[in-house]
Amino acid sequence: MTAPDTSALDAAKYVALTTFRRNGDPVTTPIWTVQHMDGWACTTGPESGKVKRLRHTARIEVAPCDFQGRVADDAPRFLGTGRVVTDRAEFSKISKAVSKKYWILSTAMDLWEQVASLFRTRETEGAVAWTVDGPA
Repeated sequence: MTAPDTSALDAAKYVALTTFRRNGDPVTTPIWTVQHMDGWACTTGPESGKVKRLRHTARIEVAPCDFQGRVADDAPRFLGTGRVVTDRAEFSKISKAVSKKYWILSTAMDLWEQVASLFRTRETEGAVAWTVDGPA
């Protein structure tokens, strides 16, 4: 079997990541994504919904999308397997890659988080990674 053509994911600025609740309901979130190892990854809060859902269901779907998470009708969609990144060194690589690719937005988000942390406890950082198994 040949590997699926994932060039659209490689080129995408935003990706719609769909994770699944225990009852099977899909939840789609637009994310910043970077290539990582044999797949892709993104940073997220360690207690975010996508992390909680991936802890019990590794099945994911991904597709290129716009900033608001809208997926074009003709966009390629992929099925995959996701995982929560727990290794600190791996997280650091993902975080650096995200900061490099999205440096302006990432810097703005970091500044916002620093200001917000004055008023609440800041979450430690987390990440999720995934590989594509085939077309959806």
